[in-house]
Amino acid sequence: MNKYISAAILGAFPFIASAQNPDGLSDNGIVTINGERGLQFESKDGDFSFKPYLLMQTSLNVNYYDDEGLDKAYNQDNVANSGFSIPYACLGFTGKAWSKVTYNLTINASASGAKLLQQAWFDVNVNRGFSVKVGKFKTPFSHAYLTTLGESLMPMLPTSLTATSIMPYRLNAVTPTIGTGFDLGVEFHGMIGKYWSYEAGMFNGTGAGSNSATKTLSDDWHIPSLLYAGRMAWMPMGVMPKTQGNPKLLHEDKFMLAGSANINVEAESESTNDQRYGIEAAWLHNRLYLGGEFYWMHVGFTERMKIDESFDYKGGYVQAGYFVSPQVQVTARYDFLDRNSSSKDGCLNMPAVGCNYFIKDTGLKLSAMYQFIGRTGHATQIDRDNDDLGIAKHSGMIMLQYAF
Repeated sequence: MNKYISAAILGAFPFIASAQNPDGLSDNGIVTINGERGLQFESKDGDFSFKPYLLMQTSLNVNYYDDEGLDKAYNQDNVANSGFSIPYACLGFTGKAWSKVTYNLTINASASGAKLLQQAWFDVNVNRGFSVKVGKFKTPFSHAYLTTLGESLMPMLPTSLTATSIMPYRLNAVTPTIGTGFDLGVEFHGMIGKYWSYEAGMFNGTGAGSNSATKTLSDDWHIPSLLYAGRMAWMPMGVMPKTQGNPKLLHEDKFMLAGSANINVEAESESTNDQRYGIEAAWLHNRLYLGGEFYWMHVGFTERMKIDESFDYKGGYVQAGYFVSPQVQVTARYDFLDRNSSSKDGCLNMPAVGCNYFIKDTGLKLSAMYQFIGRTGHATQIDRDNDDLGIAKHSGMIMLQYAF
């Protein structure tokens, strides 16, 4: 049955694809062309522009882990993965040419390997309703990932998107996450009428960690083993800014409701076909931001694995932020994840609180957050202990960000 559902979604992509950003300028996820942040050089007729930018984040991290999974004989400590870090040190440029092509290149100097190239793409804007984007960029899934980098409510993404799944089989290569993030591919996107936007495309499905073509044809479905993804959003009050907190947007009233789906054919070393479905909502009303998502991932094994079972993982979050003053935003989030799949009882509950301070006229943002990992509903103590392995029970972060 899942194969037929997947085929229906794949067949629908050509019909739900055809649009571009409403202002005709593609957003690169860090700055927007013609935005207020940073420098910009432009021709007299406005057809050509070049905008360099920088975004740097430095954080202090403190993580405390439960005793399970630690071997005291080897002097393993409950406090680990703590200290200072630089999550992002992005240097890039973006712009437009001939009023039809937008482009972006971003290097993340804090990463290594293929992840050094965070983004590299160009976007051909045919008209308001149809654009073609090619290169490495964000896949159309999850409001949390699609939010402009540095303008998220909290400095840490929801754990339900980033935590690896737990399988009842000892397959080290089969640990998919619900979030898909950056990838290489091609996407059609744009606006349909005044209130609808869409994105639909094909990607390698290997994530940000590869800049190479490594895929094959699916043995089971006889189609290219790629990630097929689509997203459609309804914005009845105008285009929703891709922000969860910006002191320059304290008089907006925008709402967004979106649905998305993707299929990663022969993902995870050609062992599984991963299907993801999501629904998201966000409301920006003056100083208040409200948002939430629910997502579901279905993992089915390929025929060569000779495993008849399939597994379903569910997660989501609700969050809120409020500017108590033009520079101070208080935040809260409740995140949950059925990490061990619906085949076993129990889930993770992950409440978090935080605060953002925007230092006026400097491009500096100071963020702080705390998250707790709770466990509930497990049938046995072993299941309870295994469910949060690798995830800190108590997490704290203070981040200072600079951008221009």
